[in-house]
Amino acid sequence: MDRNDEAPTRERARLTLRHAGIADIPSIVALSERVYGPERGYTAEMLTGQIAQFPEGVFVAFYDDLAVGYCATFRLDESTAMAPHRWLEISGGGYASRHLLTGDWLYGMEVCVDPAHRGLRIGRRLYEMRKRLCQDLGLKGIVFGGRLPGYARRAKKFNNDVVAYVEAVRAGRLRDPALSFQLRNGFELIGVLPGYLPSDTESRGNAAHLVWRNPKIDPRAGARPSARPLPESVRVATVQYQQRRVASFEEFATQVEYFVDIAADYRADFVVFPELFTLQLLSVENKPLSPQDSMLALTGYTERFATLLCELAVRHNINIIGGSHPTRTSAGADAKVRNICYVALRDGSLHTRDKLHPTPNERTWWGIGGGDSAQAIITDCGPIGVMICYDSEFPELGRHLVDQGAMILFVPFCTDTREGYLRVRYCSQARAVENQCYVVLSGNVGNLPGVNNFDIQYAQSCILTPCDFPFARDGVAADTTPNVEQVAFADLRLNDLVVARNAGTVQNLNDRRHDLYSLTWARRPASRMVVADPTQQTPENP
Repeated sequence: MDRNDEAPTRERARLTLRHAGIADIPSIVALSERVYGPERGYTAEMLTGQIAQFPEGVFVAFYDDLAVGYCATFRLDESTAMAPHRWLEISGGGYASRHLLTGDWLYGMEVCVDPAHRGLRIGRRLYEMRKRLCQDLGLKGIVFGGRLPGYARRAKKFNNDVVAYVEAVRAGRLRDPALSFQLRNGFELIGVLPGYLPSDTESRGNAAHLVWRNPKIDPRAGARPSARPLPESVRVATVQYQQRRVASFEEFATQVEYFVDIAADYRADFVVFPELFTLQLLSVENKPLSPQDSMLALTGYTERFATLLCELAVRHNINIIGGSHPTRTSAGADAKVRNICYVALRDGSLHTRDKLHPTPNERTWWGIGGGDSAQAIITDCGPIGVMICYDSEFPELGRHLVDQGAMILFVPFCTDTREGYLRVRYCSQARAVENQCYVVLSGNVGNLPGVNNFDIQYAQSCILTPCDFPFARDGVAADTTPNVEQVAFADLRLNDLVVARNAGTVQNLNDRRHDLYSLTWARRPASRMVVADPTQQTPENP
């Protein structure tokens, strides 16, 4: 038979296992929801934190284009890993935020496999990748809490004694689907972890405390540090922006480009603009509008504003934190407006971050609503977070962003009086201390007489640091003169944060009492909005 007449053969599906990246997050979220259900699966923020904290330790398996397996690990010190613990506290709420760069044990916080693909031995392959990572880093071994899915239905037989059940499985008198598998694969049982995961009803919340000891470890050699790819130094520029009348959007764009160009000439990696600095555009027509109508009028500039930032970021090779801009997130008579920060990266991508906490005046006079989520943004200088003005006064948001790996928090603000400014300043300094991170503030100065709905301004923009020996004496890397237009620069050493977090005079992140309290964010559907992006990418608003 002529080969051209043969029936075409279907190409076999390919199973690929590799390190997970930020682009894989939506696929892994979907996988975890298939495995655990929508209310118990991982959120995008949790996965961002896991990958940002320890990228070498997060793996994903794809069967063609479908994520079918996922594995997450991080490093811990021996005393913490071997002590009694619960999953929520040991994993930092699922963010791997307790990752220790110098940890000598690899902690396995997750392995999950798509139920429809469990005949491919994906779990075993992921465990082997863990072991190779452990050996490559020269760590003592792997430790984790293993499920006991056979315990609940046999608990009465053992008088509800989980220790007796585990001992029966170890002795081979009984088979447990998970524990028996772990023991066959070289894991050693060192105890039981009561209350490890209360939602695991099959295990009645219990877990087996298991370890695998690295057979290739050289007692004379220390563990290799994590290869977290951090730049030696990040230069940031904060713009204290003078409000002045403009006759057109083009005139506004010229002013914005001037400051972007200045920051780029000084080789800054980031340039930051203030909250609502686009209110300057109200002076173009200056119609006698109500406060809410003024906000709706400004939303008409959204497409041009977003396009401007993306073009400038690429042309000047700089990441732009575009302050914030009122943005319509729904159409029609029920149109809603949010105060949104546009972040344009120098690779051409555009990200948006909502202000979560509108002030009473924003809600009452401008009709601005709050956003629903806050995800860190992965940049070429590491993960960053955005807290818009009033957001900085709520410690939960800063902690949430740092749990995702953010090392620099940007705070565009707009305050009218010194008292309002100091609330933002003092709270931002607290965020820098408690999260051992850098915080960059940028505010408006000057006034627009005769322009409706934009009154007086007060600002003293600054770049704040933790308070410890590697940093500026007073916790201020750079400051500006109050109420004067200017640009302040600072070089921020990310490795100083790493040292402070792991060996500083105080170690706020490591010393949190995860056994006493935790921070849990509500699972809410991701809100979406449509806005023009010159790179033809969909703006991210998770």
